[in-house]
Amino acid sequence: MSHGDLHPGNVLVEAGRLIGVLDGGGFAAADPALDLVAAWHLLDEARRGILRRELDCSEVEWARGMAWAFEQAMGLVWYYAESNPPLSRIGIRTLERILAVG
Repeated sequence: MSHGDLHPGNVLVEAGRLIGVLDGGGFAAADPALDLVAAWHLLDEARRGILRRELDCSEVEWARGMAWAFEQAMGLVWYYAESNPPLSRIGIRTLERILAVG
């Protein structure tokens, strides 16, 4: 199952630990690489590296996760530019992380 919209606005964190996920109306069977989108929205480079090693992701799976994050981030940037600027900035930050990979 995939959340399909797992960005920082849809996760609840307390004391540095994930305690909940919001907006689950879009849960569906999907590409398992969608689960990796959160790595790009939520984690810095070092923590993404740890997650990738622990999950033992293949190059292809990791690249698909990055591509899904890119697609989602593009939508966040333009869709929320006026109605929710902080969420738009999350998209911008995610794009910066992806572009830094080269």
